[in-house]
Amino acid sequence: MRSTRRKLAVIGLLVAAGLFLANTNWLATRSEGGPTLLAHRGLHQTFPSDGLENDICTASRIRAPTHRYLENTLASMRAAFDAGATIVEFDVHPTTDGHFAVFHDWTVDCRTNGTGVTREKSLAELQSLDVGYGYTADGGQTFPFRGDGVGLMPTLDDVLQTFPDKRFLINVKSRDPDEGRKLAHRLGKLTEQERARLTVYGHDIPLSALREERPDVRLVSRGTLMRCLLRYLGAGWSGYVPAACRNTMVLVPENYAWLLWGWPNRFVNRMQSVGTDVYVVGPYDGRDFSTGIDTPEDLARLPASYSGGIWTNRIDVIAPLLRR
Repeated sequence: MRSTRRKLAVIGLLVAAGLFLANTNWLATRSEGGPTLLAHRGLHQTFPSDGLENDICTASRIRAPTHRYLENTLASMRAAFDAGATIVEFDVHPTTDGHFAVFHDWTVDCRTNGTGVTREKSLAELQSLDVGYGYTADGGQTFPFRGDGVGLMPTLDDVLQTFPDKRFLINVKSRDPDEGRKLAHRLGKLTEQERARLTVYGHDIPLSALREERPDVRLVSRGTLMRCLLRYLGAGWSGYVPAACRNTMVLVPENYAWLLWGWPNRFVNRMQSVGTDVYVVGPYDGRDFSTGIDTPEDLARLPASYSGGIWTNRIDVIAPLLRR
């Protein structure tokens, strides 16, 4: 009986040691250059997220401006890259005349001097609007960007032509499968190298339609993300990377990252080996994956040796901290 217990104890110790050695970061290589940065919406006006609901106009509650950049504009993207971003996120909506407008909101009522659903307008209508019209930091007493945003809403084509060698994360805002097919048609006109610089994210329905047309485009949705992370939690102890985690982007909430086998750098290395980028985001509260690493305190909670990507709404704050 004692002999059996000893054997089981030895086997248990060997298994534990094997798991430790397979997932420890002691021997994991670290990417040169340190973490990379994803600038959510470019360099833009930020707002407090406390008490934020889906129907709240975020432009009406911005913090006191420290710069003149407006989200989803070419100038904001250029400023983000200049600040140190490796990849910039922006949002698209189809127009009634076959273009993709770069704009965040489902309607134009909040940020602009127009009204109505964004995707129900022509490109000319959208580009005639003032995209800085609705921003206020003092409850509507002043509107510091009115008049500055006329004609600043770009198209997807404008972005790709202005930044031919940059990486982007494109956010599809609808659940319309036809939008996925339209985007697939547009991306199909790019070269293989140009498509390789792009990742598309959004709801599973339009992304599934896009994948049917363009299976080579890197995609990420809530569904693909959850399948990847859950399957990795079950099998990642062995070093195996599930098929759901291949050729995609993985967004890792900072408060759940410790659960992942090999976190941080062995996990990052495993994902990179199968064509997947890893970006740590802010704490997940069950609703939103777009909270970022936006303050010195957020950054300090990441492992000192972390070498993956960082999702931030404050590229102007986080990039200088990393350079130091």
